[in-house]
Amino acid sequence: MKQFMILVCSFLVAANGYSQQQLGRRPQVKSPIINVDGTVTFNFYAPTAQQVSVTGDFDEISSKTLNMTKQDNGVWTATTAALNPELYSYSLTVDGQRIVDPANSYVNRDISTLSNIFIVTKSKDDKGHLYQVNDVPHGTLSRVWYDSPTLGQQRRMTVYLPAAYDGKKRFPVLYLLHGWGGDETAWGDLGRTSHILDNLIAEGKAKPMIVVMPNGNPTCNAAPGWWHEGMYTPDGNAFRDREAKASMEASFMDIVHFIDSRYKTIAKRSGRAVSGLSMGGGHTFGISRLYPETFDYYGLQSAATMMALGGWLNSQDPKPDAEYDAQMARLFNSKPKLFWIAIGKDDFLMQQNTTLRQYLDTKGYQYEYYENDGGHIWRNWRIYLTLFSQKLFKE
Repeated sequence: MKQFMILVCSFLVAANGYSQQQLGRRPQVKSPIINVDGTVTFNFYAPTAQQVSVTGDFDEISSKTLNMTKQDNGVWTATTAALNPELYSYSLTVDGQRIVDPANSYVNRDISTLSNIFIVTKSKDDKGHLYQVNDVPHGTLSRVWYDSPTLGQQRRMTVYLPAAYDGKKRFPVLYLLHGWGGDETAWGDLGRTSHILDNLIAEGKAKPMIVVMPNGNPTCNAAPGWWHEGMYTPDGNAFRDREAKASMEASFMDIVHFIDSRYKTIAKRSGRAVSGLSMGGGHTFGISRLYPETFDYYGLQSAATMMALGGWLNSQDPKPDAEYDAQMARLFNSKPKLFWIAIGKDDFLMQQNTTLRQYLDTKGYQYEYYENDGGHIWRNWRIYLTLFSQKLFKE
């Protein structure tokens, strides 16, 4: 029996050693690796794959694809050129199949697309530093349900409370609206709102403020998986064939009333701002015309300015009518503190914004304009939030 036990133990030791050798043959892959020179290296273990590439927003206009090279140990690798400080997103393509990088646990969802993210930063003064978590006082990001009598729904939104919020002092409010296909998680996840505000407030560059990020789809209560409709496919069109009881603009004061009743807000015009990207920019423009004396600050980011209240105008070059003229006159005669327009040179909505600016110039209405490189992308909208938030509530 003793000899048998020795034999069994010897076998187990040998088997374990063989197993460890087998496991040892699989490299421990790290990806991405941000190098000291600003280049970024991606690694992916796939010994039987025939072709692997990485695609990311590595330039300012369009996605860029890098073919990866297979090493002797079965690891595919590719390195970018030096990247500027920024938050980047990417994915892998393996033999024609798009996947996320299994070595990178940081993933964002944009409508129905999952992508990995990483941040390049070189100093405390760059965008990468602004978008990351730093050792500063942190605000609170909450998912909040509210009642919308206008839409006849319980709806969800995201609310950011600054670190200084204590339920006693009153704070101004920025209402921040997402684009087509987005939801109440978009600005928090893709826009890095809490990171940007935490850092700007800590540096004294922005006033402490509440930021409200509602769901801008009037036929959709909440982000996928967070309401009774179930786990629908988030493609931006899931409920487009369902008629809404009212437009987002018409129901917007339900949100304002809820926020003023639940939180310590500066519940007057000087304490309110509204801004949005793309479709949300169109909503912002509509809100400015419906409620010209409710908000003092308006920010149009890559805005779909040809949106009518509750839908799209039939013509891409509609002529202003008497109602439009009256709305705009009422808005600008009320003297808002800021009407801000921002867009990238390569944005497909540039002509719409140019048409709006021409109208404003013809009427002599005062506004601020910011134009930068790039297109209709989150990289620009994070910049616009950074700039716009620093202009607010400076009394």
